[in-house]
Amino acid sequence: MKPIVFIDRTVPSEVETRIAEHCVVDKWEGASPIPRELLLEKLANANGLLTAGSKVDAELLTHAPHLKAVSSISVGYNHFDLDAMKQRGVIGTHTPHVLNNTVADLAFALILGTARRVAELDRYVKEGKWKSGVGSSLFGQDVHHAKLGIIGMGRIGEAVARRARFGFEMEVSYFNRSRKPEAESLLGVRYQELNELLKDSDFVVMLAPLTPETTRLIGRDQFQLMKPSSIFINISRGQTVDEEALVEVLQSGAISAAGLDVFDNEPIPADHPFLKMDNVLTLPHIGSATTATRFDMAMLAAQNLVNALTGQSPANIVAELQ
Repeated sequence: MKPIVFIDRTVPSEVETRIAEHCVVDKWEGASPIPRELLLEKLANANGLLTAGSKVDAELLTHAPHLKAVSSISVGYNHFDLDAMKQRGVIGTHTPHVLNNTVADLAFALILGTARRVAELDRYVKEGKWKSGVGSSLFGQDVHHAKLGIIGMGRIGEAVARRARFGFEMEVSYFNRSRKPEAESLLGVRYQELNELLKDSDFVVMLAPLTPETTRLIGRDQFQLMKPSSIFINISRGQTVDEEALVEVLQSGAISAAGLDVFDNEPIPADHPFLKMDNVLTLPHIGSATTATRFDMAMLAAQNLVNALTGQSPANIVAELQ
């Protein structure tokens, strides 16, 4: 008898077909996210769930007594209650690595966009303010040969460092919970303790995964260490940063600008101070959002789920469930 899988969002037809070769498929076809109550109802007989952010907690697991595996179309898995899943013997998988280069590209889009004030000056032109030559009030900052500090030197961090060193000849430092000698040798980067990295860097890119140790890792004290000319980029998770402190240092001029793809609350509230700041570039959490990468992520998630439900070992079980 084939296992039953519920897909809680729209996925490419090829992804659905891959799962349907091995499983009975039920799916949500609405344009908006599936209501929580309906998701719980749909999981009553399901053996597998394909998702990209639905909260998998004790409540959900109670309503899904036959659930064996949850596969997330994402690198992050902070929507998994790992203790509850482990207690129920439910495997959780994610989709690392396939998005490394795409997210690294976005890091540089934010670096360049903030340094050269791209969105701000685009509005300047479109609003008819460009009447003569460009004066120093519209000048930006150089990226080439600047100092870049990376917080969290995983595969995406290495991809960012590679672009920085060999594309823009930047001086790159990193802070990580453990040193990466091979990356230091191959990429010509150097390890620094966090406070030293913050003091020295012209650009700081936050890439640390969200864990209890990294929650609010960067707050008022850390921002005060940065140069007034420095730029802060966050493409990890909003909760790694104290947003209130970031608002304060941007408003006071303690740092120059910020490029943000992630926020404490998503979607960001319409009255958030960031949305009124010319020196903040805001994106709607699009780190991996290209057509090709999202397709590859969904296909990997599908294969992870099929493997978990057919007695094979998924390649991307999250570490805490191994």
